[in-house]
Amino acid sequence: MYDALRRRRSLLALVSTISAMSLLLSSCFLGTAAGPIRKGDLAGPVADVKPLDGLDISIGSKNFSENIILGKMAVTLLASAGADVTDLTNIPGSAAARQAQLEGQIDAMWEYTGTGWITYLGHTKPIPDEQKQYVAVRDEDLKTNDLVWLPPAPMNNTYGFAITQAVSKRFGITKLSEIKDVPVKDRTFCVESEFTNRPDGLPGMLKTYGIPQGQANGVPEKNLKTYQTGAVYSATAKGECNFGEVFTTDGRIVALDLTVLKDDKEYFPKYNVSLVVDDDLLKEYPQIEKLFAPITEKLTNEVLLKLNAKVDVDGQEPVDVAYDWLKDEGFIK
Repeated sequence: MYDALRRRRSLLALVSTISAMSLLLSSCFLGTAAGPIRKGDLAGPVADVKPLDGLDISIGSKNFSENIILGKMAVTLLASAGADVTDLTNIPGSAAARQAQLEGQIDAMWEYTGTGWITYLGHTKPIPDEQKQYVAVRDEDLKTNDLVWLPPAPMNNTYGFAITQAVSKRFGITKLSEIKDVPVKDRTFCVESEFTNRPDGLPGMLKTYGIPQGQANGVPEKNLKTYQTGAVYSATAKGECNFGEVFTTDGRIVALDLTVLKDDKEYFPKYNVSLVVDDDLLKEYPQIEKLFAPITEKLTNEVLLKLNAKVDVDGQEPVDVAYDWLKDEGFIK
């Protein structure tokens, strides 16, 4: 039943999306270079989950390390449960990944509650309480897009700005509200290009903290340097800017001895991660929720910091990091 629904949805998407986004999605799917799928036998808390024999499922992810690792966990776990899995991880950007799921080209992927609420559903104000934020996203996305957000992980991979120890000593700052006390010429930022346009990104952050972007008395455009996501960390550590945009669970923060400034006005939304699954698929294979529940509960900030560092610092492959963690935690053997 689900395969028929997916084929129908894909046909409708094919007819209706002869656009730049479709071309982008086609190219990114051809270029995901997903690599081999590793699997084992289900064990421990998931050993008695009903097999997923007969399920044909595609798993996506965005193209940063944490989301790829999580995507590989999903691929490994589902394959170990007997599903026929298509690995479509490593899609460039949130917009492309989301559109792929809306069009049924991917059936499930890990998403972040703040991204869902602000970027996808179009709200301007985050909900400070993590559980209330999750419930609001879960209910609206199910009603609007037939997508189910499974219970979220305790980890909160929100945005932040990090500084070196030298910058910390020079300016004596520990929180974002103190950036306005730094001389204008020293208000230099390393950011990724997507962050400069996101509704929960740089413009809103600077406005919240009373620092006008693009103005001589705030943050002149010449003070902004854009990089690929991974390059921001090394550029900040090397002193190419004083304030670097980071994900708070990124292992390079610790490895490069960076300090994250406190978001004392709580501007950045909560970004708890949740597996988002097509509603029709989940109704046909409800055991997917039971399969992922104990894994999701283990995903704390500390766990993700270590796993991300294995990829971004130690140079390990995400598929191996995901497989080894599932095995070490006793979910597969």
